[in-house]
Amino acid sequence: MAPSWFQILIVVVLLVLLFGRGKISELMGDVAKGIKSFKKGMSEDESAAAEPTKTIEHQAAETVEAKAKSSAAEPAKKVG
Repeated sequence: MAPSWFQILIVVVLLVLLFGRGKISELMGDVAKGIKSFKKGMSEDESAAAEPTKTIEHQAAETVEAKAKSSAAEPAKKVG
């Protein structure tokens, strides 16, 4: 069952009495600012997604395991 117009009117009158006209308009302004910033953020995300991605090619340096194997394969040098 949906609320009737009379019930909605009572709720609106109670809200105005509790918060006052100034506070309600201030809250609605804050809601509008939030919606605008949300839309702006969504449009920025779309423009960022439209930019082509860059591929980074990187060759890995010699790993620790490869260094250990190469040093184990070399003959030990005698000192002095």
